[in-house]
Parts: sequence; C-alpha cells; structure tokens
Amino acid sequence: MATEPDIIDARGLKCPLPVLKMEKRLAAMPPGATLIVLATDPMAKIDIPLHCQQHGHAHRLATEGEAMRFEIIKG
Repeated sequence: MATEPDIIDARGLKCPLPVLKMEKRLAAMPPGATLIVLATDPMAKIDIPLHCQQHGHAHRLATEGEAMRFEIIKG
C-alpha cells in the first residue's frame, strides 16, 4: 500500500529556503519515499534539480498555474 507523499508548500519563499526545507524533510525520510515541493521562485527550477542530482534523488518537474511542482523520490 503506497503512502501519500509529503508535501512542502514553499510558494512565495525565495531560494535557498525551498531547497533547505526540502533537504531537511528528505533527511528524515526513508529511501524510495516521495516528496512534493511546490515553489514559485524561478531559481528553484535550477536549485532543486541540481540538489537532487548531487544527492542521487530522482525528480520530475511539472507546472501548476503559477507554481512549479517538483516530485522527488529519495535515492
């Protein structure tokens, strides 16, 4: 049975806050867990994928209205 993914609503926050919140939450999650990050800061489009790549997490980006929706699977 799959559990609901954790969600961080970082809309309105400027980088590096979305990445810092994501990093803290991921540290407490088991490998394979899914985390959703919602962000509006344009830098998140660069910073979040870069952090995921550096730390071995899979990620996918979608756009929901004004927000970016990052789906991250902890590596």
